[in-house]
Amino acid sequence: MAEKKSFFEWMQNLDRRWIYLIVALAIIIPLLIPYNSDNVTTPPTENVYQMIDSFAGREDRAVLLSFYHDSSVMPELYPMEIAIMRHCFERNIKVFCLSFLPTGAPIIDMAINTVKEDYPNIKSGVDYCNFGYIPAALILPTVIGMGDNIATAVPTDAEGRKTENLPIMKGITNYNEMNLVVEFSGSTAGAYWLVYARPKFGTNIAVGVTAVMAADEYPYLQTGQFIGLLCGLKGAAEYEKLVDVFAAYRAPGEPLEPYFDEEGNKIVPGRSFSKDILNQPEIKDLIKITPQTEAKFSPEEFELFLQTCPEKDQQLLHQVKQSVDGKIVIDIEKLDKNQFSSLT
Repeated sequence: MAEKKSFFEWMQNLDRRWIYLIVALAIIIPLLIPYNSDNVTTPPTENVYQMIDSFAGREDRAVLLSFYHDSSVMPELYPMEIAIMRHCFERNIKVFCLSFLPTGAPIIDMAINTVKEDYPNIKSGVDYCNFGYIPAALILPTVIGMGDNIATAVPTDAEGRKTENLPIMKGITNYNEMNLVVEFSGSTAGAYWLVYARPKFGTNIAVGVTAVMAADEYPYLQTGQFIGLLCGLKGAAEYEKLVDVFAAYRAPGEPLEPYFDEEGNKIVPGRSFSKDILNQPEIKDLIKITPQTEAKFSPEEFELFLQTCPEKDQQLLHQVKQSVDGKIVIDIEKLDKNQFSSLT
């Protein structure tokens, strides 16, 4: 009589092709069957968002983005960088960029050019400043020097222009104004800023890291040395949704660009972060992660949505809309974004 094999012995003798088949099905089936996955935002991501959003519309505040990585970790870090840049340009926040790795400089250019497709009116030296690649030998002089004077520590930008003469520098001198550094890295992130910038100048630091590195960064988050953390694709997805719900929000009839009220106060479109808004059922549905390509509205919701769009875009949306079971349905795959005067 044959000896009965244990489960582990049976698994060891299992043809590996069955394993590959199971893995393939686990990947293919979710892609073929539409599903919705809740995207609950976490406090570390929310803290980064709220800190950046507190700078909205202020000439004396700016964010520094440090691209400390190469292309090997772009699938996880690049969406974070795009989301934060979108947030800044939606809310009229000044952005400075640099990289201490030569491989990071082209990623900065790529990110800026990608975001410019949605925000064609942003200008180099006015809305953002790209310092480009700064050699590793100059990390300490740069990190410490920015605490005294940014224009002295980094005298020129990536285009060779004098930093002190750039319009973006109006109201910006050192870390007192550029009071948040966000470093993106596939390894230990924020080390130089944490050791030199925070103790000496009180600089706020946040990091965006690959998921596998998040465990190394949490101790600094728990001690308050980091004000926030974006963790892998999950963190990027959370931040994207926060931007969609708050920074990119436009009330019906509200201008798309910053404007001044009757008293001369600068008004930046969008709305402030609120847990109450995130807990609303319709918002929870909005921020779900889904592969579905159809947007569904009630007739009333569709009319309110149209009010946020320019007239040309309204006509295009009317052309592609369909009525299904009393709902207005728009298949976004049928939309050509190049035809729209603005992305909503």
